This record gives sequence, structure tokens and C-alpha cells, in this order.
Amino acid sequence: MQNIITVDGPSGVGKGTLALELANKLGWHFLDSGAIYRAVAVYAMKKEIDLEDEAKVAQLAEGLPLTFKVNGQQLEIYLEAEEVTRLIRAETTGNAASIVAKHPKVRVNLLQRQRDFALMPGLIADGRDMGTVVFPKAPLKLFLTASAKVRADRRHKQLLDSGICVNIEQILSEVEARDERDRSRTASPLVPADDALIIDTSALSVNDVLEKAWEAVLNTFPELFSIGI
Repeated sequence: MQNIITVDGPSGVGKGTLALELANKLGWHFLDSGAIYRAVAVYAMKKEIDLEDEAKVAQLAEGLPLTFKVNGQQLEIYLEAEEVTRLIRAETTGNAASIVAKHPKVRVNLLQRQRDFALMPGLIADGRDMGTVVFPKAPLKLFLTASAKVRADRRHKQLLDSGICVNIEQILSEVEARDERDRSRTASPLVPADDALIIDTSALSVNDVLEKAWEAVLNTFPELFSIGI
């Protein structure tokens, strides 16, 4: 059995925070699949390629010069050796990523690249189709959810804390539009796996979510803790 935990869900539910916490706690590898799609969007825009041009974006995705570096509790992202972590996390990049992510050819070209992250001792995979498409045989699948309003409020606070003034109604509209694109796309739509543990984070703290997830880890991988990890 491969040691893989998938963490799926829409934007703003706390996937990245939970996945990174689990990766650090277990000492496993970490895959932020959303960052890969965001990097494709950034690279396409840098090359002045139309995000709706599936063939050209897919070709770009196949040879994407992307590297990840986990630095403590932070994930650093490099594109062509240039650190693009802040750019990748920008709201406009997220919206662009949801456009390129709907293309079946792009998803096919990135599939094996994502699967190659599954190395010993284990992998925490954060995304939208990790448990349904990329790692359908993962022993533990977590699916985080929260209302669009809660997620918009969280994003609004993040931006304000970063000194960026934005309209909450605009953020809510963008969250809802992205959700609709993610759920309605023909390739790998955003849905929980049939055997996923669904956690609604709307009223939970980060520690509450980690506690629920950790209990599932202990139940799924008891042998790891009987021998020590």
C-alpha cells in the first residue's frame, strides 16, 4: 500500500494549510497541484498565449520548468529558476488557473508529473482531483469544504492583512464563478471521491481541522505508529 493522503476541495477551505501541516508532521513529500496549474497560467501569460488555446497551453504544460521547495511551514515555488511564490498566489492567477485547468489535454499532460511526486516515505497531495483522478487508490482521501461566503471572507481578510484593498462582493463573485468552472468542467470536475472523508471547515479552526484529519491518519496508517515514523 502506498502511503498517500489526498486533500481535495475548492479554494479557500484550508487545503494548503492542512496538507503542509500533515507533510511536516509525518515527514512526507508534499504536492501542491493547484500551484502547478497556477504556474501553467503564469507561464502562458508570460509567453502571451491565449489561456483558451488548449493545444498551445497543453504543449507549454508538458515542459513546464517548475520546481518546489518546502522551507519550514512555507512552500517556495520557482518557474525557470525565478521565485514566483507571491505571483502564483495572486487572485488573478487563481482565476487564470481555473481556465487552463478545464482543458483535458492540459490535465493529461500534467497527470504523470503529479504522480511522480509519490515517493517514499509518503506523499500529501493537495488539489481538486487528487483522490478521484491522480491518486484514486490513495488509502486516505480528505475533502474539505466551506460555504462560498466564508471562503470569500477568508480571502478578503488575507488580502487586507497584506495591505491590498479589495471589494468583498467582487471576491465572492469570483469565488462562485471559479466554483462553477471547477464543478462543471468535463475533465476531472471538482467532486469528492466516493470514499473521501468530508470535513466542513466553515466553523472550524485550523487546529480543529488538523485534529479531525490526524484522527483519520491514525486510523488509516496504524502500522506507521506501531513501529514509529
